[in-house]
Amino acid sequence: MTTLFDPVRIGDIELANRIVMAPLTRNRATGGVPNELMVEYYRQRASAGLIVTEASPISPMAHGYLDTPGIYTPEQVAGWRKVTDAVHAAGGRIVVQLWHVGRISHTSLLPDGAAPVSSTDRRAETVTFTREGFVPVSTPRALRDDELPGIVADYRHAARCAIEAGFDGVEIHAANTYLLDQFLRDSVNDRSGPYGGSIPNRARLLLEVVDAITAEIGAARTGIRLSPLMTFGGSSPVDSNPQALYDYLIAQLAPKGLAFLHIIEGETGGAREPEGAPAFDYAALRRAFGGPWMVNNGFNRGTAFEAVANGEADLIAYGRAFISNPDLVRRLKEDAPLNELRADKLYGGGAEGYTDYPALAG
Repeated sequence: MTTLFDPVRIGDIELANRIVMAPLTRNRATGGVPNELMVEYYRQRASAGLIVTEASPISPMAHGYLDTPGIYTPEQVAGWRKVTDAVHAAGGRIVVQLWHVGRISHTSLLPDGAAPVSSTDRRAETVTFTREGFVPVSTPRALRDDELPGIVADYRHAARCAIEAGFDGVEIHAANTYLLDQFLRDSVNDRSGPYGGSIPNRARLLLEVVDAITAEIGAARTGIRLSPLMTFGGSSPVDSNPQALYDYLIAQLAPKGLAFLHIIEGETGGAREPEGAPAFDYAALRRAFGGPWMVNNGFNRGTAFEAVANGEADLIAYGRAFISNPDLVRRLKEDAPLNELRADKLYGGGAEGYTDYPALAG
């Protein structure tokens, strides 16, 4: 029987176990550059089979939250290289999550006070984290069709930067109603033309990004994250037909030989079966994809063991449990109690609530 602690190969990446540290925004980069505090944070958690870094903007216009680390300049590459070297020295594997927030941003975070960009010019009903604290996001402008090749090129460049920074691969962030998800959903994508309207048109940008990245660094070092029922940012309902949308998308992704697909079941940090959400068949997507399948959201020790043993998933991603438990793998193996999370220290600040959570003694 397969367990959480058995090794697994995903694409070109060999993992010591099937426990994944999920991407977690912590807002501690210095001017968008990874720093020594971040080196220690990730090093502490290197016993995870795989670390997926906090979401990392692919360009100056991709930022949406204060002090998030980018992956597009030489300074950022050098900063991330210290992180990857530390994780590898501790025996871990690490991929960077490539991020463009789209309309979930604020003019104060963007070059020259620019408006955020999206599939639409409608403002999201949410807030973001700025130097003034949490404030409503700004009204976006809809990207022109002729600007989209530039977005694809930014993803490709960021993927090359990731390899130069020593990452084992990348995860494309196409979830949580950020830019690529804004194009996927007809609740947000209200455009016409080749990138709007039909499901194939709405999936076009994401698939172009996947093709560009895999051409640059190889499919076996490329994963993707999706969230079929996530309603963050005023995109409820998610889509008029999420099952049809994701059935199509998975059918297009399956032949590409990706390293893994990371699926959020339900609402991130919320219900696995949100009230009022449409029926959704995740198992059908897993069968259609055929490759390494990572699941996330609300798994405890028992449900994670069961999902892996039953073949429902190949890997289990934990988020907040990894924040407060740098040695989560050991705690799961020994069924040890978990540290309590300090929710007031999640975003911004220094070492407190970041690198000072204790590991088990001995």
